[in-house]
Amino acid sequence: MARRASQGFTLVEVLVALLILAVMAGMAWQGLDGMTRSRDVAQARLTATLRLQSVMAQWEADLAAVRDTGVVPGLQYDGATLRLTRRVNGGVQLVAWSLRPGGNGAGTWQRWAGPVTTRLDDLREAWLRSQQLLGNEAGQLVAQRGVAGWQLYCWRSGAWSNCQSSGDVATAGVATLPGAVPSLSTRQLLPGGVRLVLTFAEGSGVAGGLTRDVVLAPQFVQ
Repeated sequence: MARRASQGFTLVEVLVALLILAVMAGMAWQGLDGMTRSRDVAQARLTATLRLQSVMAQWEADLAAVRDTGVVPGLQYDGATLRLTRRVNGGVQLVAWSLRPGGNGAGTWQRWAGPVTTRLDDLREAWLRSQQLLGNEAGQLVAQRGVAGWQLYCWRSGAWSNCQSSGDVATAGVATLPGAVPSLSTRQLLPGGVRLVLTFAEGSGVAGGLTRDVVLAPQFVQ
């Protein structure tokens, strides 16, 4: 027995021990790798959620500041782009939200903001520019990636309807820029609220869809 003990471990015993250690190390690595992946996924989702919240805050701020100048439509949606005029320090500003198509149905939701102005001609020019946006103009920002589609509904006459449909009209002008002549022609009034419905593509980091309602400030007809 003393002779057997002095010989140490055989090669087979060493190999078996190494195999066991290798299996245990592999199992431990898989566990650590799984924890790391879960952490990365959770972090990516948190980042996407925080960005979306920031975008929604800007969206709500734009709509809350909508002003019908009597020069261009205060809010207009053509199915692809929402254009609105908003009150800002020093005048008014034209803002356009649009969805740029992308691969695999994952588009890019973008926001363009024109210059702040108090001149009627400048506001009309900004309105014309907003109808020819290519997506790379100055003032164009990527708001949200991975958007598969969006739709807008307007609150009119006590119900939600597609914002592309006709709304209530008035035969008097509304609050205008300094120097603007109130229009007595028939014009469409702003809705009482706007409902946004966003759908997201797979892999966008945002699950499902999002619906957000915003109440518009009353516009006083002159």
